[in-house]
Amino acid sequence: MATALPAAPNLTLSSRAPQNAVSAQAVSTPWYIRSVTLAVTSALVGGFWDISWHMTIGRDTFWTPAHMAIYFCGVLAGLSCSYLIVSTTLHPDSALYQASVTVWRFRGPLGAFLCAWGAVAMITSAPFDNWWHNAYGLDVKIFSPPHLVLDSGILAIDLGALIMILAAMNRAARGLREKLQRHFLYMGGMLLLLFTIVVAEYTSRFSQHSARCYRLLAIGAPLILLGVARASGQRWACTILAGIYMAGRCGQLWILPLFPAEPKLGPVYHQVTHFVPMEFPVLLIVPGIAVDLLRLRLSSWGKGRQAAVAGLLFVVTLVAAQYPFASFLVTPAARNWFFGAHYLPYFANPNFPYWFGFYPFETTRLAFWGGLVEAVGIAMASSHAGLIWGDWMRRVRR
Repeated sequence: MATALPAAPNLTLSSRAPQNAVSAQAVSTPWYIRSVTLAVTSALVGGFWDISWHMTIGRDTFWTPAHMAIYFCGVLAGLSCSYLIVSTTLHPDSALYQASVTVWRFRGPLGAFLCAWGAVAMITSAPFDNWWHNAYGLDVKIFSPPHLVLDSGILAIDLGALIMILAAMNRAARGLREKLQRHFLYMGGMLLLLFTIVVAEYTSRFSQHSARCYRLLAIGAPLILLGVARASGQRWACTILAGIYMAGRCGQLWILPLFPAEPKLGPVYHQVTHFVPMEFPVLLIVPGIAVDLLRLRLSSWGKGRQAAVAGLLFVVTLVAAQYPFASFLVTPAARNWFFGAHYLPYFANPNFPYWFGFYPFETTRLAFWGGLVEAVGIAMASSHAGLIWGDWMRRVRR
């Protein structure tokens, strides 16, 4: 192409050469994006491991490998983003400086500041969690004050990573944009995993014949699916996010029981000899596919109508898939390594009759159907918030 140009435009060619060189170098993903991606992955792996540790061994010490994997996320994200902010501040002639924001006279990408705050929250939660257990003893709850501080820190790092990736993606050329899009979808899948871990206590198999389970899932899942999908521009984004969630949950279900472990705290109601994993995942892949099939057809509609249809579709397809699947999970046919319905924690009290049944959260069918109507309304509101969030993310440049 260059040899076809006349001699006069050689100045144009020489001025384009540095840009081509920069684009060739920019094909690799920025180091700080790889760093926060690794950090969030470590937190989620450590989270699965820690929950399994509590269900299998109990809390024997703060310095467990699972805790170290979780807090490695805060250390890595904090150091990486702090360095990024300081180096950007000290180089006002850099391209990244121009594509950054100012906070307290420091200059850096908006996502880096969010990640740094999340790292502080995570590290702060560590001594708080240790004190909490020393003061109040063992707990097996996800919703405790130290855990909420920890989860908010991981959430901030994940959101900060999403924004950093988006800012780079929205400025990037085609080759780099495709790589960043994959990072973006992966981090969206991690966000969906984090949400489902937080609500796991209330969406377990013995609650999946209850409208409460679907109301809780409707709070966050449609927001994440539609928000990330709208920002990514990927045709099958909801399916990919739900697939990442399913892969993460199935991975821990199939891998953790391969390692031996036994309880170190009592009372032990159920003897275990290996790590007890979390349950088989909720079938979010079904509404993920359904919403993706609908998104293209509704692209010309307003946000309100899109959210109404998407929210209704999310609840209808999820209940249609999960309700009968939950009936299967409480049968002996699901008590195998693949579905894992036979795994019970050491504190599984035999007097609780619903380990292989359904807890009656709603006492009448009318209450159940009324709860599902509420779930549809929540899913519609969540879908609308996701569409607004997605549109905002598409405009992020800093």
